[in-house]
Amino acid sequence: MPDTLERWEVMDHGPLEEIDDGILTVAGTIKMPLGSFPRRMTVVRLASGGTAIWSAVALNEPEMARIDAMGTPAFLIVPSDHHRLDAGIWKQRYPDLRVLTPPGAKNAVREAVPVDATTDVLGDPAVRFVTMPGTGEHEGALVVKRDAGTTLVVNDLIGNLHHPDGLLQHIVGRLMGFGVAEPQVPRVIRHKLVEDPKALARQFRDWAATPDLQRIIVSHGDPIEADPAGVLNDLAETLDS
Repeated sequence: MPDTLERWEVMDHGPLEEIDDGILTVAGTIKMPLGSFPRRMTVVRLASGGTAIWSAVALNEPEMARIDAMGTPAFLIVPSDHHRLDAGIWKQRYPDLRVLTPPGAKNAVREAVPVDATTDVLGDPAVRFVTMPGTGEHEGALVVKRDAGTTLVVNDLIGNLHHPDGLLQHIVGRLMGFGVAEPQVPRVIRHKLVEDPKALARQFRDWAATPDLQRIIVSHGDPIEADPAGVLNDLAETLDS
């Protein structure tokens, strides 16, 4: 699989699900040498009427029409160095997209697509882009406020591959620690990306204290809706150990 795609290529994916008001998410797959691995895109409606696209995935035309119906894609958020695969083809389809990525990922991401910003430029008091502490500024997250509560959208720092599909996903999920049994900070991500575990643990605990926290959407696996605050506190404990 190349680092970036040059044409619109739709890989296997499920339907878009509206997980809260103005928040769509879809589970897809990414091709690997011995099979496929799950990945997830999230679309968030902004106060401006446009949308922010988190970790872009090319979808079939009926699902793309649903995204267009929510609002014109205005921001393309590439949440880390390694989520660039579909960035260029999304920019081709929507040339006015502004590309947002964490500061530490800028050099890698701009190999695939021009970068417009590395700080929160979404212009929406209910949707905040965060550069995650403890990651050398290589990982981003979104905090989305809705009437029903708060949704966190994170990237590779939390895995929740609770329903692996096939032998490869079982093996990779367990070996790399992508949360097959329970949500976890993947071992491979902690080793390669987390420079300051205690700083990341503090962020998890701060989020856990959010009174109306409803869910955590992860880039690899299922959304976490059962006691998300407890999950964050448990993950913070593992980072402190």
